[in-house]
Amino acid sequence: MQQIGLVANLEKPRAREVALETMAYLEGRGVKVLVSRAKAVHLGCPDKGVAEKELAQADCLLSLGGDGTLLRAARLVAGSATPILGVNLGHLGFLTEIELAELYPSLERLLHGDYRLEERMMLQGSVNRKGREVISCQALNDLVITKGAFSRMLRLEVYIGPAYLDTYPADGLIISSPTGSTAYSLSAGGPLVSPRLEVMIVTPICPHTLYSRPLVVPPEQPIRVHVHAQGAEVMLTVDGQQGWHLANGDVVAVTKAQVPTRLIRLKNNTFYSLVREKLREGGNRQYDEGQAPATDIGNYSQEAGDYPGTAGPGTR
Repeated sequence: MQQIGLVANLEKPRAREVALETMAYLEGRGVKVLVSRAKAVHLGCPDKGVAEKELAQADCLLSLGGDGTLLRAARLVAGSATPILGVNLGHLGFLTEIELAELYPSLERLLHGDYRLEERMMLQGSVNRKGREVISCQALNDLVITKGAFSRMLRLEVYIGPAYLDTYPADGLIISSPTGSTAYSLSAGGPLVSPRLEVMIVTPICPHTLYSRPLVVPPEQPIRVHVHAQGAEVMLTVDGQQGWHLANGDVVAVTKAQVPTRLIRLKNNTFYSLVREKLREGGNRQYDEGQAPATDIGNYSQEAGDYPGTAGPGTR
């Protein structure tokens, strides 16, 4: 590998120190390290900064933080198929591959090509307002339509492909990928789904009906949600990290993204062993990065780790 991009959550303890040591380690082995200009300034090496979009040109991306940092990294390189190696500096680490103590032996394996790639389906989302697309986004975990701070129920009219499914009177709706099935969707009663499958999961949030249940649908059938919320505050959040206000009458469409996220794997852990281990740990976790529901007034786009949250045993 000749170029490795670095994405780090510098709010994590020791993250700045680890990032600088990692950069020195890789550069000592003849590898060029790409860091966004903003991160380079925070690390005290502004001359090494590049435009954030250039990170997708790296041979791989190194994510230093937790699952929230990896989710952000996946969106940064969405569409490029740049593989990502996640280093866990957080608590749960459901998506990250290695712990800090394993960093340097793992980097040696990475540089020698001793790894495998695992593909994870991503979601492509859009918002149509009065016949015009106003938002386009991609998510590795989920897109969530939810009410604002005031307790007003939404009416969400859902179509799967051309077929009308139902109109949910609810607090919101989660559309998740298999990767996101261990996150907010699970907390709302959704199923655990192996990431080897390519499906989308529709999970209503606190529906005001007795029969509403989560639904698993094939990826070739786009999901459309017509928002009926006259006078209510409604938000669309992406992986729990980006958010926009929705208006009454907006149509949210979600499909399978054309290019998956590629995760670098060095271990032989299975999804089922991770579920058994990590969800047991999650019961003792109070906060993790990138998990707060988006209820702030105004549009925002926050980096993972900029705010605490408690939504879901996985990571949003």
